[in-house]
Amino acid sequence: MSVQAQLLPGTLDLLILRAVSLGPLHGYGVLLRIEQISGGALLIEQGALYPGLFRLLRQGLLKADWGTSENNRRAKFYELTATGQKRLREETASWNRLATAIANALAVQPEES
Repeated sequence: MSVQAQLLPGTLDLLILRAVSLGPLHGYGVLLRIEQISGGALLIEQGALYPGLFRLLRQGLLKADWGTSENNRRAKFYELTATGQKRLREETASWNRLATAIANALAVQPEES
């Protein structure tokens, strides 16, 4: 049984960039990919995803083209731009440093008397 985790502020954009970095996806595909790569621990609401996709498009981190989905419907497919790839690398490094620092702080044991 998997336990769902709460998203920390600022993580949605990083997760979208990571999901799309694995290959072009339509919006619903991004939701499924995030769920998949998080082992089911992260479920993103559509009401949060689409504003995130539009924000990343406006920032030039994603590009979008119309195509046909696997169920033969017209859908907008998102891909990373070169700027998006750079941002993904930077944000990943930053989150990894933060996660390491937090893990180190939580691993400290009290001194024995």
